[in-house]
Amino acid sequence: MALSELFKALGDDNRIRILNILRYDELCVCDIEEILGVTQSNASRHLNKLENAGLVTFRKKSQWVYYRLNEKFINGNKQLIDYLVDKFKTSKQLVKDIKTMQEYKDKGLGCEKLTQKIT
Repeated sequence: MALSELFKALGDDNRIRILNILRYDELCVCDIEEILGVTQSNASRHLNKLENAGLVTFRKKSQWVYYRLNEKFINGNKQLIDYLVDKFKTSKQLVKDIKTMQEYKDKGLGCEKLTQKIT
């Protein structure tokens, strides 16, 4: 991966917000939508750019797609990850996103659980 592609992927606030919450847990696209207050198409577009840059990976389970940070990227870029995490802690928005994610998880919300309740 070209260094310019990495920095392009990191050059958007929504992608930074997604990386911030994914460092805590694997999340489905619809979870990311709810936590960050973005549309499904917006979340998917940003996740696609992060995946193309090698920052995240995904797995499919039925109709759900779950994203997580790419362990290979993390292991190969420890200093960059440490720097980003340090900066994440100083952003009011990113701290708020973590709190929102924790509240969302504490309520037992999630794509699969919500679908099971509806059917």
